Amino acid sequence: MKGDLERKMNQVELGDFVVGGGEKLMLLAGPCVLEGLDRCLLIGRTIKEICERLDINYVFKASFDKANRSSYHSFRGPGLKKGLEMLKTIKEELGVPVVTDIHETSQAKPVAEVADILQIPAFLCRQTDLLHAAAQTGRVVNVKKGQFLAPEDMRNVVDKLHESGCDQIMLTERGASFGYHNLVVDMRSLPIMRSFGYPVVMDGTHSVQLPGGNGTTSAGNREYVEYLVRAAVGVGIDALFLEVHDNPEEALSDGANMVYLDKLEDLLKDAVAIHEIVRHKAK
Repeated sequence: MKGDLERKMNQVELGDFVVGGGEKLMLLAGPCVLEGLDRCLLIGRTIKEICERLDINYVFKASFDKANRSSYHSFRGPGLKKGLEMLKTIKEELGVPVVTDIHETSQAKPVAEVADILQIPAFLCRQTDLLHAAAQTGRVVNVKKGQFLAPEDMRNVVDKLHESGCDQIMLTERGASFGYHNLVVDMRSLPIMRSFGYPVVMDGTHSVQLPGGNGTTSAGNREYVEYLVRAAVGVGIDALFLEVHDNPEEALSDGANMVYLDKLEDLLKDAVAIHEIVRHKAK
């Protein structure tokens, strides 16, 4: 079985660094949604400083629109135009790559003019037209595995991107849904998806989300983030995805599963230590 899961990994080029193939850990982190420029810069700047101390490659993440909120009245973000202006400013001021979601084919081209990574949300991971549009931009494409998919099914997603001309691909685990507002992470999915030959990301915060758990909003169990992160890094991954906030209780989206900004460094110290053991053993 081990041989079946081993395949030469295609490294993904991102700015001044590469992801995958035994390289150092990458972190995609920031608030769930763009709440305000000053707050995003505060969060992003602090995360960047932490990553520099720990020798982690950092990518700022935040959504300009959360198109699948539980309630029609929930905060969705500043929208495409203003959101891209904010992401461009964050990218320039912090000097780091940025990643954000796209939900419609028409968003791919304008978002690619700013974002270094186009992210396909889990609910949309099988949308062929959306994958094709993202692939055509020439940017890195990160696809979150749908809560309704087996990890083996993500091979079809990779094939769709290949057929559309994209070879800069990342795949993200964020839990599988068994109903009743709960998500479960099967750690076997990580080596299975890595066997497709592309870097794999562990979403440590959405994996503890309880979708719709509060009726009109999602709930979450952030106390389990550290356990899932350590386990995933121990299995073998290339990057972490974490939603981080200086005060999650004030967050306008996904506050219940966000990591406190002042707790992030200790979590990442563990992740880096484990990652170093795993990647050196693999060489």
